[in-house]
Amino acid sequence: MTVLEWDQVGERLFETGVDHGVLYIPDAVGDYVDGYAWNGLTTVTESPSGAESNPQYADNIKYLNLLSAEEFGATIEAFTYPEEFAQCDGTELVQAGVALGQQGRRQFGLAYRTRVGNDLEGPDHGYKLHLIYGALAAPSEKAYGTINDSPEAIAFSWEVTTSPVLVAGYSPTAQMVIDSTKVTAAKLAALEEILFGTAVDDPRLPLPGEVIALFDAGLTNVNMNADANQPKFDNTTKVVTLPNVTGVQWKINGVNKASGAQPALTAGQTSKVTAHAQAGYNLQGEDDWTFQY
Repeated sequence: MTVLEWDQVGERLFETGVDHGVLYIPDAVGDYVDGYAWNGLTTVTESPSGAESNPQYADNIKYLNLLSAEEFGATIEAFTYPEEFAQCDGTELVQAGVALGQQGRRQFGLAYRTRVGNDLEGPDHGYKLHLIYGALAAPSEKAYGTINDSPEAIAFSWEVTTSPVLVAGYSPTAQMVIDSTKVTAAKLAALEEILFGTAVDDPRLPLPGEVIALFDAGLTNVNMNADANQPKFDNTTKVVTLPNVTGVQWKINGVNKASGAQPALTAGQTSKVTAHAQAGYNLQGEDDWTFQY
């Protein structure tokens, strides 16, 4: 059995920051083929809504509980925005430097990155890539004030609603999140080349199905529920033995360990064993165990 423990070394996680913002404009068939760097991005506030309880009564009791559809919205704040965002903000560029307001608003896609930190590495432990689809910006207030002895840059803000896109085998969605600490570096790099562009390919926002296929491709599944693939603890010798499993990197209390017998635990010592997938492998089943003396 596993005994729960809190605040172990390397497990005190937190998220912070926002950077690497990219605006994507869809083409006539809905593919996000044009990407533009969004400088000055200060805040993205994710605001999901819906999924509200709708109780149903029968036989004088609460018979069941239905949930309303869930929607994804957000608020984007920035000091500036790409010129290409004007068409998403109801502005039509008649010619260079000349713009008309109150025009139609185009949908757009958005990618941005947030940092993942822990107690050992601070905010450099990893990051998450957030992908947003079918976004539509509502008109927003812009407050222009006089320059004084405490000048501040104007902060632009947009309320965003979304229309989810289809995903084979799943419910439609307007959001994806990729965690760099849990996916293989090679596949993450391949996704970032698509998102941010290369010397030969323009940046674009892949639809969810393509992203899923990218991370699924070529993975070998490892059944961690198989007895031979699980670590063993000898209650007599207090020794933890890690099996040699292809595709698995073992860690004890957050530190990489080779397979085989480990030093015996001393009185009061706890050994938190975790299994991590190596490149090209996917672990299925239990992946953490706790042993105590």
